Amino acid sequence: MSDWRATARVRVPAERVLVGEGVCEPPVEYCGYPLSIFFIVNNEFCERFSYYGMRAVLVLYFRYFLQWDDDTATSIYHTFVALCYLTPILGAIVADSWLGKFKTIIYLSIVYTVGQVTMAISTIHDLTDTDRDGTPNNLTLHIALSMLGLILIALGTGGIKHCVAAFGGEQFEDHQEKQRSTFFSIFYLSVNAGGLLSTVITPILRGQECGIHTQQKCYPLAFGVPAALMVVALIVFIAGSSMYKKVSPQGNIMLQVCKCIGFALNNRFKHRSDQYPKRQHWMDWASDKYDKRLVAQIKMILRVLFLYLPLPMFWTLFDQQGSRWTFQATTMDGNFVSCFSSQTANPILIIILVPIVNGVVYPLIEKCKLNFTPLRKMTVGMLLAALAFLVAALVQIKIDGTLPKFPSAGACQMKVLNLGDATVHVNISGVHFSADSFKATTYKDFSSEGAGNFIVSYGNNNTNSVAVFNSATRHTLLVKNVPSIQSLLLNDTKQKPEGNNAIRFVNALKNITLLIKAGSKELGHVLPFTGSGYALLPEGESEFVFSYNDILERTCKVSKSFGFGSYYTVVIQNLNCERQQVATLTYIEDIQPNTIHMAWQILQYFLMTVGEVVFSVTGLEFSYSQAPSNMKSVLQAGWLLTVAVGNIIVLIMAGVAQLPDQWAEYVLFSALLVAVSIVFSIMAYFYTYVDPAEIEAQFDEEDKKKDDHEMSTIPVYDNETHFPEQSKM
Repeated sequence: MSDWRATARVRVPAERVLVGEGVCEPPVEYCGYPLSIFFIVNNEFCERFSYYGMRAVLVLYFRYFLQWDDDTATSIYHTFVALCYLTPILGAIVADSWLGKFKTIIYLSIVYTVGQVTMAISTIHDLTDTDRDGTPNNLTLHIALSMLGLILIALGTGGIKHCVAAFGGEQFEDHQEKQRSTFFSIFYLSVNAGGLLSTVITPILRGQECGIHTQQKCYPLAFGVPAALMVVALIVFIAGSSMYKKVSPQGNIMLQVCKCIGFALNNRFKHRSDQYPKRQHWMDWASDKYDKRLVAQIKMILRVLFLYLPLPMFWTLFDQQGSRWTFQATTMDGNFVSCFSSQTANPILIIILVPIVNGVVYPLIEKCKLNFTPLRKMTVGMLLAALAFLVAALVQIKIDGTLPKFPSAGACQMKVLNLGDATVHVNISGVHFSADSFKATTYKDFSSEGAGNFIVSYGNNNTNSVAVFNSATRHTLLVKNVPSIQSLLLNDTKQKPEGNNAIRFVNALKNITLLIKAGSKELGHVLPFTGSGYALLPEGESEFVFSYNDILERTCKVSKSFGFGSYYTVVIQNLNCERQQVATLTYIEDIQPNTIHMAWQILQYFLMTVGEVVFSVTGLEFSYSQAPSNMKSVLQAGWLLTVAVGNIIVLIMAGVAQLPDQWAEYVLFSALLVAVSIVFSIMAYFYTYVDPAEIEAQFDEEDKKKDDHEMSTIPVYDNETHFPEQSKM
């Protein structure tokens, strides 16, 4: 393959480029484009891969590594997303008023990179796994590191969000309008490409197993690769430093707008008495100090910002794709490593649906003579998002019918596993259990907190025993009658494994201690009439290895195929490892595998993505069409603020709306968005579309007339009369 650098046609314009107060060398171009933009596009691809890759597995890290419950994980996740959409305002102010875009990108990218590396370090379970059991012994350290990392990431990714695209646009000359437009298309393609690839790759990386002492889900790899990509992004951006056009800070329009609004409010408050004449609009009170054109422009953007007030509710639902809907996927049947096709589905559907909606759906609506205005499109988008949550609620109801019923507070659950050679009867707190030989009962609830007495009976032989039961716990009671009646209470988990299968073993052999390995998990030695810990095994076929030493060292190997999300207790009844490699095993299903397939989520993701296309794309286009040319960044900040507020609403609802069922929460969010959509449609009905260019043209005409008038009033002097010839020296 030939090196492109050997055949590149590089053109260097003859003119020099003025930047700020200084002069820089003319930009190097390749195929008509500034060579610097290739560094910027590659930087954006790596940065978006880093951000979306980390975010794709973030909520699972909270749930399964840090062991937070669903509500806590959801709240922290949406707090992080909200910060990511609040900090762009800060980044824009710093870049436009102080450091400039180039330095802002460099400095905040360093902060961003440190955050990603810190986050990756926090996921290393061996960091505090002192007893080498695969579980961190100091979760506080991991939580502190992860929170520090997320704060730095939010500052970095949000701070540079406003700067990178604008910095790329500044690399072009005025005569390169076509190339600049193409650049923005390629730029946003790199955004989607980075996001799409990362949401596919990082869940696969997380699904691998890694570790120094014990093999666990490989969160260090899933977070480490995005961190490495952020390092690459920073290096790539710095590598193009000598080629960039670096415009000096010109001041931030948002600060000017805020000062003008603040002056208007203050001036109106000072002149609130009836002795002062009222003005047509409260912003007119700013005309005492500020230019009337600026006041008129602010009036235009305030009309749009007023329409933004109901919009956060859309993002409240939309961004739960990365939290609640992800948790929903973990309880479904499918390839869990790729279950983030749920998150991958969004960028894929965006790429497919945008041209279809713009090129087919909208033209068909126009042919039907329907006045489908931008605000009506946005209303439809909100209703589609609400419908998506109704579909999610129906899917959740279907899932709930297959999930185990865990004990409530003040109650316990227990089942009996009979390892004896006769039928057993067990009574505890008035609840009766009966199981045949090497069979298990179903779980039964009973109210018994603290020490509980139970009676185990085999025929006419019975014994009284005592066990300690804690509130809202599950147990399996092992019983046998040979050589005498014995019982052993095992603690069962209440959590569904994260898409894997949790398998434990009970040794029912007489006088033989087993060394058990399940998949790659070493479960250690299991004594007779005891149980092992749980081993998490992936979907598909897994191999069990049983080793023991009676006279000679013997080993049996058995394979078994599992689905998704199941819990099994495997009873080892007999082993014949000498020649036939025969093992008699009884599989007791503690929690059934997930049975509702992930394909059921496709409809809700489709509806949500169509809603995004109709709502978000249209909303940005509408906002820009209604804003003066120099105020578009203000509306961009306002739009990002609606996303942040939407995520804040999620974390508030997670703490306040303590609904017993997840489907009920989905219905609540859907109902709220429908109500907000109605309010928005009423606001849209009374909105009058304007043409900012026409209004600004009127001001230009007035300014021109004013200038002409001033020129006409300047007196014309006779040089000879009023300016006598100066004396010669």
